[in-house]
Amino acid sequence: MERLLPLIVAIACAMCNVVVQAQDVENVDSIDLALTIENVDGYTSQPDDAPVLTVATEVVETSPVAVGYAAPSAELKLYEPPKAPDFNFIKSRTNPAVKPYRFLDDQTWVGIPLFFAGMIAKGEKTAFRQDYNNPNTKIRLIKTNFHNEIDNYTQYLPLALTIGLKIGGVESRSDWPRFWASAAASSAIMAGLVNGIKYTASEMRPDGSTRNSWPSGHTATAFLAATILHKEYGLTRSPWYSVGAYTVATATGVMRVLNNRHWISDVLSGAGIGILSVELGYGLMDLLFKNRGLQRGDLSVYPDLRNNPSFFAISMGIGLGNKNLTLPAFNFDIPSEILDGESASSDEPLQLKFRSATVVGVEGAYFFNPYIGVGGRLRVKATPINGWSKFALSEEEDMQQFFNDPLFINSSQNIALTIESDHITEFAADAGVYFSWPFSSRFALGAKALIGRSVMDDIDINASYSGEQLKFNEECMFDDNAPMFTPSGEMVDYKWDYIDVSASNSMKFGTGISLTYAHKNNFSWRVFCDYDYSRKTFKAIYHPLGLMEGLSPDVVSFMEVFGWDMIKPAVSSVKKNLHQWVLGGALCVSF
Repeated sequence: MERLLPLIVAIACAMCNVVVQAQDVENVDSIDLALTIENVDGYTSQPDDAPVLTVATEVVETSPVAVGYAAPSAELKLYEPPKAPDFNFIKSRTNPAVKPYRFLDDQTWVGIPLFFAGMIAKGEKTAFRQDYNNPNTKIRLIKTNFHNEIDNYTQYLPLALTIGLKIGGVESRSDWPRFWASAAASSAIMAGLVNGIKYTASEMRPDGSTRNSWPSGHTATAFLAATILHKEYGLTRSPWYSVGAYTVATATGVMRVLNNRHWISDVLSGAGIGILSVELGYGLMDLLFKNRGLQRGDLSVYPDLRNNPSFFAISMGIGLGNKNLTLPAFNFDIPSEILDGESASSDEPLQLKFRSATVVGVEGAYFFNPYIGVGGRLRVKATPINGWSKFALSEEEDMQQFFNDPLFINSSQNIALTIESDHITEFAADAGVYFSWPFSSRFALGAKALIGRSVMDDIDINASYSGEQLKFNEECMFDDNAPMFTPSGEMVDYKWDYIDVSASNSMKFGTGISLTYAHKNNFSWRVFCDYDYSRKTFKAIYHPLGLMEGLSPDVVSFMEVFGWDMIKPAVSSVKKNLHQWVLGGALCVSF
């Protein structure tokens, strides 16, 4: 009867949908039976705190059987999770209770739409240009001197964490040999895709340094490392590993843009390549290794938005809303003695016409239950201005005609206007309450109520003059036909702000609705419609006569006699309510 007791226990456990795994049965006086619950997805996984049933018995001469996924032979020593730091980088360990991965079952393909989103954003890449250091263009859009090299290191951080956890003995999806093979295959695929596209597309970097901008290698590496951590620990132990990994990867991509090394399009496509490379690399190794080297199975194959409504998302969309901005005519505050009855204002108001905006952002929320949570959003929105280049060309022609006036004789001169920014770029940070209504495990409606801060970058045109300075001609006091100012023979190079349009920082209020579809593992897709309201004061500083300070100090001094400060710019301002809509989509990590 004692010899039959282990077999009776095993049969009873199997009938109760419990898997019994025998451990180390060779030359022992007892068998430890670890109970592993078979989950609803049809495969087994070994929880860390699995109860252990020890049954005293004599040595069993027949081969033991593990009721569950596999029946190992008598010669096979069954897998035991490491309990201490693991430095044996080549030893293979297999948990036979883990269901093997199939290639198509494990592919989410989320990298493909991210890659094509980058291709779409290529058409709007100048909307997110950074520091002006490119001799091949005159346009600078987001004026910042940000520079930090931390992105050279954060791209590897999720991979370093994965290796550190494995060395620390924290059980992951793969043993060391399978992990090395999967990571190497993923890296090889990524390197081939990134370099193959880089040197074929020959896209100029925003800083004008080299023609290998698209896609971003740093971002691809960061998302490759994040997806490896996601597969090894995020899917098998806790989705917080995935959230942390993709947050670091996203920050790396953002810093590549802020450092003026990449366009937004480069970052989006690089992220897509990084994710896709890992899925393909791991898929190929799943075909090669089958069940060998697997330690843990996925916590869940099918995401459930009822139980996991929390999310971290990367989004992209189109901004709609206010299309026009009209600023009143500029008043130059010129004394009546000089005007001789003419108006001191510019001929007409300044009218700006906006095109649809390009919007990118990151967003996340933690839910206390399936219906309500708290979270926040960071967003960058760039709105192009129609006709800004035509305005600059018209003003430049007017400046050239200025030198044809008989009062000024200058044989050596060059005037040029440079568009420093032709997009109104808004940086916004919001926080508030999020709502979710999961009407199935796969679909959920969402809403939010946010409050935040909006900061807008300027649009401006700078001017430069190179030529001879003018001096006052005393002969004009005695000869009406003599020019008032003549060349002095001294050459100058002078630059000044020609026109600048800015908006005040302001509070903003936002809401929106969304539809989320749980795709696979803990990836979800979301489509959304957001609405934001803010009230801003727009101010334009117009300074066409700033030329005179460099052209002729004598002219400036002469006009001061009449009480006119020529180097003082004209100002125009207006308050405006902004109603902005954003239609877009997002890739979410649900948890």
